[in-house]
Amino acid sequence: MGSRPITRSQARELQRLQDTFMKMDVLEPPKGVYALTSEAPYGEATERMAHYFADALEARLAGTGIELYAAFAMRTITAADILKAFQVYVTALSNIFAGESIGMLTREATSIHIIDFGILYGFQWPCFIQGISLRPSGPPILRITGIDFPQPGFRPAERVEETGRQLAKYCRRFNVPFEYNAIAKKWDSIQLNDLKINKSEMLVVNCLYRLIYVPDETASENSPRDDVLRLIKQIKPDVFLHGIINGTHNSSFFETRFKEALFHYSSLFDMMEATVPRENQERLLFEKVNFGKEIMNIVAWEGTARVERPEPYKQWQLRN
Repeated sequence: MGSRPITRSQARELQRLQDTFMKMDVLEPPKGVYALTSEAPYGEATERMAHYFADALEARLAGTGIELYAAFAMRTITAADILKAFQVYVTALSNIFAGESIGMLTREATSIHIIDFGILYGFQWPCFIQGISLRPSGPPILRITGIDFPQPGFRPAERVEETGRQLAKYCRRFNVPFEYNAIAKKWDSIQLNDLKINKSEMLVVNCLYRLIYVPDETASENSPRDDVLRLIKQIKPDVFLHGIINGTHNSSFFETRFKEALFHYSSLFDMMEATVPRENQERLLFEKVNFGKEIMNIVAWEGTARVERPEPYKQWQLRN
């Protein structure tokens, strides 16, 4: 990206951001924030992070954040590429822990119903399916209710339905009796009857990291996030797994949010640097489609358009 003429108000905001950078040890741009745009998503952790923050800052100043974030969402990324990104430790370990925990806690069940809030492509379930297929008493009946946000366009449930078809194929391969219920709507609009709960089943609710995309009270007068948690309480699951993003970069004030985001992503990029080789393609893809997209939304968007709304773990505990 090259430099472009900016207005006086943009220049003042740029100077404030420059001051924020200079007060922190995370980044020290020598020639202003725009100097960072020459960095690429390679190199060491700080350089990679600087690339994504610089892109987001330029989008904010130029007023193109909405278009760029929409481009992220609409970009064609194959399921195979997403599966590769799922091999990165930060994602793989969460799914392994969830699957093994559910397997252990349901080991005596003959029928299991998993309600998965944020099922995406369902890559978290094949290992679990293979595991229950090996039970000495035979595999239990498995029913999954896959819940996700509606996709833009004429087929809002297309992805979540395709996930069900792929999981059904996998279950047939391992002789696991399987049923699937696809739900693609706003999570706070889901009713208990939509979930088709059978009291004879072992009931599991799985919700890993996606609840931050449901608006809280800072974006909506009646917190949809609390509505979803109330629904889960109504479900009364035998097992509830809730993975959260522990973050403080949800302030309505941009400079505070920007500073907290720098600290948050500095830790994440440092973690990736310590555990995954720099040239690893899965790491590059994960950083681009996850960290890059998140940073763009946090920095370049305001109001209800900003969907990245994490909370500290203590706030999540209060909600639960």
